[in-house]
Amino acid sequence: MTESDATPHPLDRPIWSALTTSQRALAEGNARALRYPVAITPFADMADMSSLSFAALGALISGSPYAVLFTPDAVSAPDGFKVLLAETGEQMIGTPAESALAGVEIATLGIDDVPAMMALTELTKPGPFSARTHELGTFLGIKAGSELVAMIGERMKPGNYTEMTAICVHPDHRGRGYAQALMSVISRQILARGEIPFLHVFTSNVPAIALYRRQDMTIRRRLHVTVLRKEG
Repeated sequence: MTESDATPHPLDRPIWSALTTSQRALAEGNARALRYPVAITPFADMADMSSLSFAALGALISGSPYAVLFTPDAVSAPDGFKVLLAETGEQMIGTPAESALAGVEIATLGIDDVPAMMALTELTKPGPFSARTHELGTFLGIKAGSELVAMIGERMKPGNYTEMTAICVHPDHRGRGYAQALMSVISRQILARGEIPFLHVFTSNVPAIALYRRQDMTIRRRLHVTVLRKEG
């Protein structure tokens, strides 16, 4: 069997894989283009890069502020689309090292915590986060009094893989091991379900990549992150 005949790895197109496997119940669109509900996350993808698939994507995201694609190759958008961002990201996989913090409680976050989650992600900019993003999976947090100061959650679920996301710590509370502790707990919850943890980080975010490497995660591959808007 040649390499071209091999079955594509589900993480090579994680958005498409998730919306056609574990999270198919959330998928909006058709066989050529799919997206998550806009209120949950702006992620979308196409079956291929053909003009027909771009037309389907355009119809799907028309009226939306933008759509985010994670693809193995750079996206060359046809007329009618505006590229708002085109960067690369590293896809990292592995089980973060165990890390426990004495006297620190890690809580499961829910709908009542959404305002605090929105505030923390707006401050720290870990990536797209909306009022319903928490519906994608478990979200955990650390609070100082009533203030949410660190969190982590689950996002894309392609096949038997689960993405760790929204890994963020309030600037006033960094350097205390909160991110490592949260990664340790959520990754073991993922493993307990028979799934494999992974994450995405922009190639330019060298400090975060170094942190994840120290947590025993390795780079699997580089993906292209493209933010598109439908014009007209």
